[in-house]
Amino acid sequence: MNTVTRPRILVVGAGFAGVECVRRLERRLSPGEAHITLVTPFSYQLYLPLLPQVASGVLTPQSIALSLRRSTKYRTRIIPGGAIGVDLRSKVCVIRTLTGRVVDEPYDYIVLAPGSVTRTFDIPGLTDHAFGMKTLAEAAYIRDHVISQLDLADASVDPAERASRLQFVVVGGGYAGTETAACLQRLTHAAVRRYPRLDPSLIKWHLIDIAPRLMPELGERLGRSAQEDLRRRGIEISLGVSIAKAGPEEVTFTDGRVVPTRTLIWTAGVVASPLIATLGADTVKGRLAVTAEMCLPGYDGVFALGDSAAVPDLAKGDGAVCPPTAQHATRQGRRVAENLIATLRNQPMRPYQHKDLGLVVDLGGKDAVARPLGLEMHGLPAQAVTRGYHLGAMRTNVAKVRVGTSWLLNAVAGDDFVRTGFQARKPAKLKDFEYTDAYMTPDQVREHVAREHSGRL
Repeated sequence: MNTVTRPRILVVGAGFAGVECVRRLERRLSPGEAHITLVTPFSYQLYLPLLPQVASGVLTPQSIALSLRRSTKYRTRIIPGGAIGVDLRSKVCVIRTLTGRVVDEPYDYIVLAPGSVTRTFDIPGLTDHAFGMKTLAEAAYIRDHVISQLDLADASVDPAERASRLQFVVVGGGYAGTETAACLQRLTHAAVRRYPRLDPSLIKWHLIDIAPRLMPELGERLGRSAQEDLRRRGIEISLGVSIAKAGPEEVTFTDGRVVPTRTLIWTAGVVASPLIATLGADTVKGRLAVTAEMCLPGYDGVFALGDSAAVPDLAKGDGAVCPPTAQHATRQGRRVAENLIATLRNQPMRPYQHKDLGLVVDLGGKDAVARPLGLEMHGLPAQAVTRGYHLGAMRTNVAKVRVGTSWLLNAVAGDDFVRTGFQARKPAKLKDFEYTDAYMTPDQVREHVAREHSGRL
């Protein structure tokens, strides 16, 4: 095929699903078979499971930002921006670039892997006063914020202000929230030794969740073990509790307690990217309804996967869908690439099937829980398995060396507890990082594409 007639493949999103799909397409397709384009605001893949360790300073931001341009064989065209709408009938993706310019990108095949955003509720003050833990910028910002609270508390002569700055609340008892609370508690526990004027007993971490158990996917025994580890370290865990309202200097729990705090971190789950709502297609709890082959029914050349797609879980059956995890997203990326290649070559597609490898949770230091292939572990053996899994899952050898070296250096030398400058005078909260108001409605997408088309005629 020449460059005019070769099909255009557009991949939306550079998370685990999108990047794995692009890598497989590049390996399996010759340059003449297709033109591949990737839409992403950043030219890196974020290794999301280690984000809490960036927030705590164990890892640097660069360690888990895996460059998409390191490979000498990389031939995918990258559009630096975010997809804000897709017209499935006209086969056009509407993109807002980093400069704010809105452009249209036509395609023949599209792979929708835009991921997810933080799930929020209609809680007074939540988006104005809470931090999220979903992006690299948020993790770096939270680290600066937590250290600044220690600095400000140390300098304060007001006991009430000092108490509020030294209390921290994390909402969400899943993997993200539990690891965030665990890692940041270790940060403040180690840092307070450098503040002789601060009473360590004033530093209090609260981990709350509306569910009756922490990380229920781990099972009762391992979940209880993780809970005991956290409580032993002084983290107060409240289950069956959520946030009633949030303010700049205090948070009210649904059980009536009022906690003076300047730090509320919200990690209570995720929802599909708002891009999915622009399609006007059927969804399952907000995720795009797709077949086991990850095709969108009724539309030619549309594939969807990862956090934004309700991919049937054939291993469980009974209408179950795959949970939004990195493990599933990576495997789905490979299968979608193979199915897209099969479509190009007029071969049959195969459904997505998987074998669960287990779960790992890093609680910092020597504390961890893991269930590799059904074997329950906790403590140092679990930590070895957990960190070994993360190193094995990272895409580049450079990233593996950086992360491994950072773990070793932190274990030997500790942290310097310095702020890097992300903590500016104007606070940046949950609503400021994910740009969820940037997307079009289905009608706006159709009107925009029709207007642009008529303007070219």
